[in-house]
Amino acid sequence: MSLQNLMTIKLLITGGTIDKQYDELNGELIFTQSGIEDMLLQGRAKLDISPATVMLKDSLDMDDDDRQEILVACLACDESQIVITHGTDTMVETSQVLAAEIKDKTIVLLGAMVPYQFKNSDALFNLGCAIAAVQTLENGVYITMNGKVFKHDDVVKNKRDGEFQSRD
Repeated sequence: MSLQNLMTIKLLITGGTIDKQYDELNGELIFTQSGIEDMLLQGRAKLDISPATVMLKDSLDMDDDDRQEILVACLACDESQIVITHGTDTMVETSQVLAAEIKDKTIVLLGAMVPYQFKNSDALFNLGCAIAAVQTLENGVYITMNGKVFKHDDVVKNKRDGEFQSRD
């Protein structure tokens, strides 16, 4: 077994669509608790993964203070491999804040276009891709969505098509 396989992966939960639930009383999507640990069980993850909730927030509601809180959580991690769940609308902005300050860790952000609790969600696939990516990529900050991996400075969310793509 390689040293890479013996490392703990820190999984920071920050919210976003991936963790939203349907509130049948008012018909809105809300946060009650994270489904990440259920996702890890469903995906049969056999790695040492340490989840921690930083916040449960829609990324459209995130501000600079929230990004600083995520940065501080990353800096405080003993782990050098970090996966972050995040809302897709401002994931690129957060990745750039992290990349400006952190050079000695591998950080992969992911989100979902459809909440985990909904049928046909992309959440479980995106989480699996992020966990695989964080183990194989060099130090840096990345975004993974829909089976693709992007460097923090070469990615945009194409809102028209509902997917992430390279800047070019």
